[in-house]
Amino acid sequence: MHEHIISMTKKLQDVLEKWLRAVNHGDVENLLGLYDREAILIPAFSDWVHNNPEELCEYFEKLGTRERLSVLLQEKTFMIQNLHNKITILSGIYNWHFSANGEVFNIGPRFSYVMDLSKSAPILHHHSSQTPRTL
Repeated sequence: MHEHIISMTKKLQDVLEKWLRAVNHGDVENLLGLYDREAILIPAFSDWVHNNPEELCEYFEKLGTRERLSVLLQEKTFMIQNLHNKITILSGIYNWHFSANGEVFNIGPRFSYVMDLSKSAPILHHHSSQTPRTL
């Protein structure tokens, strides 16, 4: 059982690393390849829920136009929940850095991914929201 958990954790980290690398390199094609065709994206930088490949593509292409775009995972916030040995939820906080209209942004949204590692495109649901500044 312990080996299964280690193997699953490694696969999840691989998917997340591929996602981070694709965003940081503006590689929309590989980024979209991680999302299931019926995936839902609720992004931090849009007022809309995106639920088809065309909308996801449009969102990530627009995001990729931001100057000096980069995203890093805050490792200490990374959490994994395994549901029924098939569906897994990843949660945490990542830091986004980019410029837009001459202004520099450094934002730390929280995120959650619902993944099915048995699929070649494992991301089924991705939610990201900006962290509130105060309660």
